[in-house]
Amino acid sequence: MPVVKVKEKYRVTLPVPVRQRAGVAVGDLLEAAVEGKKITLTPKALVDKDLHASLLASLAEAERKGVLGPFRNAKAAIRALKRARV
Repeated sequence: MPVVKVKEKYRVTLPVPVRQRAGVAVGDLLEAAVEGKKITLTPKALVDKDLHASLLASLAEAERKGVLGPFRNAKAAIRALKRARV
C-alpha cells in the first residue's frame, strides 16, 4: 500500500496506481470522509438539480409508456423507443 506525504497547505499527491485503480483524473471531485483517524476519498459526480428532476420525470414517463425493458433483443428495444416518440 503506497504511503503519501502531507505537504505544504495540506496537499497530498495520489500515487499513479491508486489514481488508476480508482479511475480518478485531473478535475474530478472527491468526497472526503473521516471515520476515527481514517480519511476516505470517494470519487463523486455532481448533477444539476434541474437536470436530475428532468431525467427522473422522463424516466417515469418512459415507464408509463412501457419503453423500459427488459427487451428480448435490440430490435425490440428500438421498436419500443419509436412507439414512445408518437
